[in-house]
Amino acid sequence: MNPSLIDTDILSYFLKGNKQVTENFELYLKEQSKITISEITYFEVLSGLTFKKATKQIQEFEDFISTCEVLKLSTTSLRISANIYAELREKGVTIGTADLLISGIALANKLTLVTNNQKHYQPITKLATSNWNE
Repeated sequence: MNPSLIDTDILSYFLKGNKQVTENFELYLKEQSKITISEITYFEVLSGLTFKKATKQIQEFEDFISTCEVLKLSTTSLRISANIYAELREKGVTIGTADLLISGIALANKLTLVTNNQKHYQPITKLATSNWNE
């Protein structure tokens, strides 16, 4: 499996115990040393759990994240995200800011984005995607 960045939806499936996603996490960790997420995904998951006041799940999430690599935004990833935004906007295509930022992080770090929303990311032609929920 290629070095990958886990999108928010796939991480949520994993945290909920989705069998297919969990099996793919296990396969990935046989080849790669750590699961990698973006700080955007960290925020999205944590904010959802915090809103639900899911104290136990927050602790489980934090315990899991301590074993992961959390990639931060960089000037390189932000430039890539801005270029994607401009290219897509010229074509009349819009994508949410969080998804643009996650895409920029994946591309800046030469990672495949693992997402269940492949169709959603399809307009970003330079971005390699994979779906661990299939």
